[in-house]
Amino acid sequence: MRITNLDNVEKTIPDMKGAERLFKQIPISSRDGTPTFSFRVFTIEAGGHTPFHAHPFEHLNYIIEGTGELVQPNGNTKFKKGDFIIIMPNETHQYYNSSDLPLIMICAVPKEFE
Repeated sequence: MRITNLDNVEKTIPDMKGAERLFKQIPISSRDGTPTFSFRVFTIEAGGHTPFHAHPFEHLNYIIEGTGELVQPNGNTKFKKGDFIIIMPNETHQYYNSSDLPLIMICAVPKEFE
């Protein structure tokens, strides 16, 4: 068992081409011996976004704070604090912070892709 407080987890700028105003923390990962998933926390500042991208694995998101838009080839969908989002394998997507406040979300992925 391990308990980690997000305030004690290093915040880094991820090496993601096409990302703007994005920060990443990894409070639970393969370093902790997790058998399946790693949990990442992304903070997207006002006007920031993740890359417009796709990958071969699903990821599960929970919006801790803020509002934004999920950008997909067929249009944008708004989301807010408290929403859960699943991105299926190979779905092209981008998270965009359309507000003036930080957007903070948990992103669970298979540990091989943390």
